[in-house]
Amino acid sequence: MNIAILSRRASLYSTNRLKEAAEQRGHEAPVIDYLRCYMDITSHKPKVMYQKKELSKVDAVIPRIGASNTFYGTAVVRQFEMMGTYPVNESVAISRSRDKLRSLQLLARKGIGLPVTAFAHSTKDIEGLIEKVGGAPLVVKLLEGTQGIGVVLCETNKAAESVIEAFRGLDAQILVQEFIKEAGGADIRCFVVGDKVIAAMMRQGAEGEFRSNIHRGGSAQKIKITPEERSTATRAAKTMGLNVAGVDILRSNHGPVVMEVNSSPGLEGIEAATGIDVAGKIIEFIEKNAAPGKTRDRAKG
Repeated sequence: MNIAILSRRASLYSTNRLKEAAEQRGHEAPVIDYLRCYMDITSHKPKVMYQKKELSKVDAVIPRIGASNTFYGTAVVRQFEMMGTYPVNESVAISRSRDKLRSLQLLARKGIGLPVTAFAHSTKDIEGLIEKVGGAPLVVKLLEGTQGIGVVLCETNKAAESVIEAFRGLDAQILVQEFIKEAGGADIRCFVVGDKVIAAMMRQGAEGEFRSNIHRGGSAQKIKITPEERSTATRAAKTMGLNVAGVDILRSNHGPVVMEVNSSPGLEGIEAATGIDVAGKIIEFIEKNAAPGKTRDRAKG
Protein backbone atom coordinates (compact mmCIF):
# COMPACT_ATOMS: atom_id res chain seq x y z
CA MET A 1 0.00 0.00 0.00
CA ASN A 2 0.95 3.64 -0.43
CA ILE A 3 0.27 5.26 2.94
CA ALA A 4 0.92 9.02 2.93
CA ILE A 5 1.73 10.68 6.25
CA LEU A 6 0.49 14.27 6.30
CA SER A 7 3.00 16.05 8.52
CA ARG A 8 5.00 19.29 8.49
CA ARG A 9 8.30 17.57 9.35
CA ALA A 10 9.63 14.07 8.68
CA SER A 11 12.03 14.42 11.63
CA LEU A 12 9.27 14.51 14.26
CA TYR A 13 9.26 11.37 16.41
CA SER A 14 5.65 10.41 15.67
CA THR A 15 6.04 10.99 11.93
CA ASN A 16 9.29 9.04 11.79
CA ARG A 17 7.86 6.12 13.78
CA LEU A 18 4.79 5.85 11.55
CA LYS A 19 6.97 5.89 8.43
CA GLU A 20 9.28 3.28 9.96
CA ALA A 21 6.40 1.01 10.99
CA ALA A 22 4.76 1.22 7.57
CA GLU A 23 7.98 0.45 5.71
CA GLN A 24 8.76 -2.47 8.03
CA ARG A 25 5.44 -3.97 6.94
CA GLY A 26 6.26 -3.54 3.25
CA HIS A 27 4.36 -0.32 2.51
CA GLU A 28 5.44 2.92 0.88
CA ALA A 29 5.12 5.79 3.33
CA PRO A 30 5.98 9.21 1.89
CA VAL A 31 5.83 12.18 4.28
CA ILE A 32 3.79 14.98 2.71
CA ASP A 33 3.92 18.55 4.02
CA TYR A 34 0.20 19.31 3.80
CA LEU A 35 0.77 23.08 3.80
CA ARG A 36 2.70 22.71 0.54
CA CYS A 37 -0.11 20.78 -1.11
CA TYR A 38 -2.50 22.56 -3.43
CA MET A 39 -5.81 21.32 -4.69
CA ASP A 40 -7.57 21.15 -8.02
CA ILE A 41 -11.24 21.37 -7.08
CA THR A 42 -12.90 20.17 -10.29
CA SER A 43 -16.15 18.25 -10.70
CA HIS A 44 -15.55 14.50 -10.99
CA LYS A 45 -11.75 14.97 -11.08
CA PRO A 46 -10.51 16.27 -7.70
CA LYS A 47 -6.73 16.31 -7.37
CA VAL A 48 -4.08 16.98 -4.75
CA MET A 49 -0.81 18.39 -6.10
CA TYR A 50 2.53 18.30 -4.29
CA GLN A 51 5.86 19.51 -5.62
CA LYS A 52 4.25 19.92 -9.07
CA LYS A 53 3.12 16.29 -9.13
CA GLU A 54 -0.34 14.79 -8.73
CA LEU A 55 -0.77 12.53 -5.69
CA SER A 56 -2.99 10.06 -7.50
CA LYS A 57 -1.95 6.65 -6.15
CA VAL A 58 -2.42 7.08 -2.41
CA ASP A 59 -4.32 4.26 -0.71
CA ALA A 60 -4.52 5.83 2.75
CA VAL A 61 -3.49 8.97 4.60
CA ILE A 62 -2.46 9.42 8.23
CA PRO A 63 -3.25 13.05 9.13
CA ARG A 64 -0.83 14.63 11.62
CA ILE A 65 -2.42 18.07 11.47
CA GLY A 66 -1.09 20.76 13.81
CA ALA A 67 -3.68 22.71 15.80
CA SER A 68 -2.66 26.02 14.22
CA ASN A 69 -3.13 24.58 10.73
CA THR A 70 -6.47 22.83 11.25
CA PHE A 71 -8.39 24.74 8.57
CA TYR A 72 -6.02 24.10 5.69
CA GLY A 73 -4.92 20.68 6.94
CA THR A 74 -8.47 19.35 7.09
CA ALA A 75 -9.16 20.82 3.64
CA VAL A 76 -6.32 18.67 2.28
CA VAL A 77 -7.65 15.58 4.08
CA ARG A 78 -11.14 16.31 2.71
CA GLN A 79 -9.73 16.53 -0.82
CA PHE A 80 -8.15 13.09 -0.41
CA GLU A 81 -11.51 11.81 0.79
CA MET A 82 -13.15 13.17 -2.37
CA MET A 83 -10.56 11.20 -4.37
CA GLY A 84 -11.57 7.98 -2.58
CA THR A 85 -8.44 7.77 -0.39
CA TYR A 86 -8.95 6.20 3.03
CA PRO A 87 -8.20 8.58 5.94
CA VAL A 88 -7.28 7.14 9.33
CA ASN A 89 -9.09 10.11 10.86
CA GLU A 90 -11.64 11.89 8.70
CA SER A 91 -11.56 15.64 8.13
CA VAL A 92 -14.86 16.35 9.90
CA ALA A 93 -13.78 14.31 12.94
CA ILE A 94 -10.51 16.24 13.20
CA SER A 95 -12.35 19.56 12.98
CA ARG A 96 -14.87 18.40 15.57
CA SER A 97 -12.18 17.35 18.05
CA ARG A 98 -10.34 20.67 17.68
CA ASP A 99 -13.41 22.62 18.79
CA LYS A 100 -13.27 22.18 22.58
CA LEU A 101 -16.76 23.51 23.22
CA ARG A 102 -18.35 21.40 20.49
CA SER A 103 -16.46 18.34 21.74
CA LEU A 104 -17.71 18.78 25.29
CA GLN A 105 -21.28 19.31 24.11
CA LEU A 106 -21.19 16.09 22.05
CA LEU A 107 -19.60 14.10 24.88
CA ALA A 108 -22.20 15.44 27.33
CA ARG A 109 -25.01 14.42 24.99
CA LYS A 110 -23.68 10.86 25.04
CA GLY A 111 -23.55 10.84 28.85
CA ILE A 112 -19.76 10.58 29.01
CA GLY A 113 -18.23 11.82 32.27
CA LEU A 114 -16.95 15.41 32.18
CA PRO A 115 -15.80 18.02 34.69
CA VAL A 116 -18.55 20.52 35.50
CA THR A 117 -18.06 23.12 32.76
CA ALA A 118 -19.51 26.56 32.08
CA PHE A 119 -19.28 28.79 29.03
CA ALA A 120 -20.44 32.37 28.58
CA HIS A 121 -19.93 35.32 26.27
CA SER A 122 -20.56 38.17 28.67
CA THR A 123 -18.57 39.13 31.79
CA LYS A 124 -21.62 40.70 33.42
CA ASP A 125 -22.43 37.57 35.43
CA ILE A 126 -18.99 36.25 36.37
CA GLU A 127 -20.20 35.38 39.87
CA GLY A 128 -22.90 33.11 38.43
CA LEU A 129 -20.36 31.50 36.11
CA ILE A 130 -17.99 30.75 38.99
CA GLU A 131 -20.83 29.52 41.19
CA LYS A 132 -21.95 27.11 38.45
CA VAL A 133 -18.69 25.13 38.64
CA GLY A 134 -18.65 25.07 42.43
CA GLY A 135 -16.43 28.09 43.08
CA ALA A 136 -12.66 28.26 43.46
CA PRO A 137 -10.35 26.55 43.02
CA LEU A 138 -11.34 26.32 39.38
CA VAL A 139 -9.70 26.19 35.95
CA VAL A 140 -10.06 28.76 33.18
CA LYS A 141 -9.19 27.53 29.67
CA LEU A 142 -8.78 29.26 26.36
CA LEU A 143 -10.85 27.48 23.71
CA GLU A 144 -7.94 27.78 21.26
CA GLY A 145 -5.22 26.66 23.70
CA THR A 146 -3.18 23.47 23.17
CA GLN A 147 -0.58 21.48 25.12
CA GLY A 148 -1.49 23.17 28.39
CA ILE A 149 -1.08 26.70 27.01
CA GLY A 150 -3.88 29.05 28.05
CA VAL A 151 -4.91 26.96 31.07
CA VAL A 152 -5.00 28.83 34.39
CA LEU A 153 -5.70 27.46 37.88
CA CYS A 154 -7.48 30.07 39.99
CA GLU A 155 -7.18 29.45 43.73
CA THR A 156 -9.76 32.06 44.83
CA ASN A 157 -12.95 33.52 43.43
CA LYS A 158 -11.31 36.96 43.20
CA ALA A 159 -8.43 35.51 41.16
CA ALA A 160 -10.94 33.75 38.90
CA GLU A 161 -12.86 36.99 38.34
CA SER A 162 -9.64 38.79 37.37
CA VAL A 163 -8.53 36.07 34.94
CA ILE A 164 -11.96 35.81 33.30
CA GLU A 165 -12.19 39.60 32.93
CA ALA A 166 -8.69 39.73 31.44
CA PHE A 167 -9.36 37.00 28.88
CA ARG A 168 -12.73 38.41 27.89
CA GLY A 169 -11.18 41.88 27.68
CA LEU A 170 -9.00 40.43 24.93
CA ASP A 171 -12.15 38.98 23.33
CA ALA A 172 -10.85 35.45 23.97
CA GLN A 173 -13.34 32.59 24.20
CA ILE A 174 -12.97 30.66 27.46
CA LEU A 175 -14.30 27.69 29.37
CA VAL A 176 -14.57 27.60 33.15
CA GLN A 177 -14.26 24.14 34.74
CA GLU A 178 -14.26 22.62 38.18
CA PHE A 179 -10.81 21.73 39.47
CA ILE A 180 -10.46 17.99 40.09
CA LYS A 181 -8.26 18.28 43.16
CA GLU A 182 -8.35 14.54 43.92
CA ALA A 183 -6.52 13.84 40.63
CA GLY A 184 -3.38 15.21 42.30
CA GLY A 185 -1.98 16.81 39.15
CA ALA A 186 -2.10 13.51 37.25
CA ASP A 187 -4.10 12.38 34.26
CA ILE A 188 -4.39 9.23 32.17
CA ARG A 189 -3.69 9.23 28.44
CA CYS A 190 -5.57 6.39 26.77
CA PHE A 191 -4.44 5.68 23.22
CA VAL A 192 -7.38 4.43 21.18
CA VAL A 193 -7.02 2.66 17.83
CA GLY A 194 -10.26 1.49 16.27
CA ASP A 195 -12.53 0.49 19.12
CA LYS A 196 -9.80 -0.52 21.58
CA VAL A 197 -7.48 1.15 24.07
CA ILE A 198 -4.14 -0.27 22.93
CA ALA A 199 -1.97 1.58 25.48
CA ALA A 200 -2.40 3.73 28.57
CA MET A 201 -0.08 5.82 30.71
CA MET A 202 -0.42 8.03 33.75
CA ARG A 203 1.15 11.46 33.41
CA GLN A 204 2.15 13.25 36.60
CA GLY A 205 2.76 16.98 36.63
CA ALA A 206 6.05 18.37 37.92
CA GLU A 207 6.15 19.60 41.51
CA GLY A 208 4.00 22.70 41.87
CA GLU A 209 2.46 22.19 38.39
CA PHE A 210 -1.18 21.12 38.04
CA ARG A 211 -0.80 20.47 34.30
CA SER A 212 0.53 17.00 33.55
CA ASN A 213 1.95 17.65 30.06
CA ILE A 214 5.25 15.77 29.65
CA HIS A 215 6.90 18.62 27.75
CA ARG A 216 6.23 20.82 30.79
CA GLY A 217 8.37 18.61 32.99
CA GLY A 218 5.81 15.94 33.77
CA SER A 219 6.63 12.26 33.97
CA ALA A 220 4.81 9.21 32.62
CA GLN A 221 4.46 5.57 33.53
CA LYS A 222 2.48 2.59 32.29
CA ILE A 223 -0.81 2.05 34.08
CA LYS A 224 -3.57 -0.52 34.16
CA ILE A 225 -6.88 1.22 33.62
CA THR A 226 -10.26 0.14 34.93
CA PRO A 227 -13.04 -1.24 32.70
CA GLU A 228 -14.96 2.01 33.26
CA GLU A 229 -11.97 4.10 32.14
CA ARG A 230 -11.50 1.85 29.11
CA SER A 231 -15.16 2.22 28.15
CA THR A 232 -15.05 6.00 28.68
CA ALA A 233 -12.03 6.35 26.38
CA THR A 234 -13.45 4.25 23.54
CA ARG A 235 -16.86 5.92 23.75
CA ALA A 236 -15.24 9.38 23.68
CA ALA A 237 -13.20 8.53 20.56
CA LYS A 238 -16.27 7.08 18.85
CA THR A 239 -18.34 10.15 19.73
CA MET A 240 -15.75 12.32 18.00
CA GLY A 241 -15.72 9.94 15.02
CA LEU A 242 -11.98 9.27 15.45
CA ASN A 243 -10.30 5.94 14.65
CA VAL A 244 -7.04 7.04 16.28
CA ALA A 245 -7.23 9.27 19.35
CA GLY A 246 -5.53 10.19 22.57
CA VAL A 247 -8.20 10.49 25.27
CA ASP A 248 -7.13 12.33 28.42
CA ILE A 249 -8.98 11.27 31.56
CA LEU A 250 -8.91 12.40 35.19
CA ARG A 251 -9.82 10.15 38.10
CA SER A 252 -12.44 12.09 40.05
CA ASN A 253 -14.57 11.22 43.07
CA HIS A 254 -17.49 10.69 40.70
CA GLY A 255 -15.66 8.45 38.25
CA PRO A 256 -13.49 9.07 35.16
CA VAL A 257 -13.97 12.42 33.46
CA VAL A 258 -12.71 13.31 29.99
CA MET A 259 -10.57 16.42 29.66
CA GLU A 260 -9.74 16.23 25.96
CA VAL A 261 -9.89 14.00 22.88
CA ASN A 262 -6.80 14.53 20.72
CA SER A 263 -6.93 13.67 17.00
CA SER A 264 -3.13 13.77 16.52
CA PRO A 265 -1.78 12.22 19.73
CA GLY A 266 1.99 12.03 20.09
CA LEU A 267 3.63 8.60 20.06
CA GLU A 268 6.90 9.26 21.88
CA GLY A 269 5.61 9.48 25.44
CA ILE A 270 3.19 6.54 25.19
CA GLU A 271 5.68 4.23 23.46
CA ALA A 272 8.44 5.08 25.94
CA ALA A 273 6.18 4.60 28.97
CA THR A 274 4.48 1.39 27.86
CA GLY A 275 6.94 -0.28 25.50
CA ILE A 276 4.06 -0.89 23.08
CA ASP A 277 4.57 -0.51 19.31
CA VAL A 278 1.77 2.03 18.91
CA ALA A 279 2.86 3.03 15.40
CA GLY A 280 2.69 -0.60 14.31
CA LYS A 281 -0.84 -0.91 15.74
CA ILE A 282 -1.96 2.08 13.64
CA ILE A 283 -0.50 0.60 10.45
CA GLU A 284 -2.13 -2.75 11.28
CA PHE A 285 -5.48 -0.97 11.64
CA ILE A 286 -5.02 0.62 8.20
CA GLU A 287 -4.23 -2.77 6.64
CA LYS A 288 -7.47 -4.20 8.00
CA ASN A 289 -9.74 -1.27 7.22
CA ALA A 290 -8.46 0.76 4.28
CA ALA A 291 -10.51 0.53 1.12
CA PRO A 292 -11.23 2.96 -1.75
CA GLY A 293 -14.04 5.35 -0.92
CA LYS A 294 -14.42 4.05 2.63
CA THR A 295 -15.04 7.44 4.19
CA ARG A 296 -18.01 7.52 6.51
CA ASP A 297 -18.29 9.77 9.51
CA ARG A 298 -19.63 7.81 12.48
CA ALA A 299 -20.68 10.70 14.69
CA LYS A 300 -23.45 13.26 14.59
CA GLY A 301 -22.99 16.97 15.11
